[in-house]
Amino acid sequence: MISKNSNKLIVNIFSVAIPLAVALLIGIRTKIDLGVWTKALPHIIAALNATTAIVLLAGLYFIKQNKINLHRKAMLTAVSLGAIFLICYVTYHISNPSTSFGGDGFIKIIYRTLLISHIVLSIGVVRLVLLALYHAIENDIANHKKIVKWAYPIWLYVSVTGVIVYIMISPYYL
Repeated sequence: MISKNSNKLIVNIFSVAIPLAVALLIGIRTKIDLGVWTKALPHIIAALNATTAIVLLAGLYFIKQNKINLHRKAMLTAVSLGAIFLICYVTYHISNPSTSFGGDGFIKIIYRTLLISHIVLSIGVVRLVLLALYHAIENDIANHKKIVKWAYPIWLYVSVTGVIVYIMISPYYL
């Protein structure tokens, strides 16, 4: 059986390793040819973000109704969707060049503001979600609630802005 300290160490490692690995893989200038199928990944990523947002809202609804098992299932589904998202996101970015936003003026300011806030918060939310999951698994509900107070709205924001950013940039995909 894994100890609490080991679980906490795993959370700490993944909290640093995931954002770092994503940054490094996206920064690779030479892309890996994984085939034309990877061009569909932005659409799948957006669907994963939208589905995650819906599942997060369902999880909130269930906990407000004191339906703990349904809440747990919803949140584990959201974490699973996040893992699938991460795989798709990395796969797309190691195999395709970044797409530039083609809009001008005020819409470009809105796009960049949403994109930057989305990216910055997505980096930080990884740790918060992992900590919330850790405390839930350990049945440390008091600390789980303290973390979720921050993790939930940030995660929901990141999921929703992911969809909005996708909608705004989708006309510019090649």
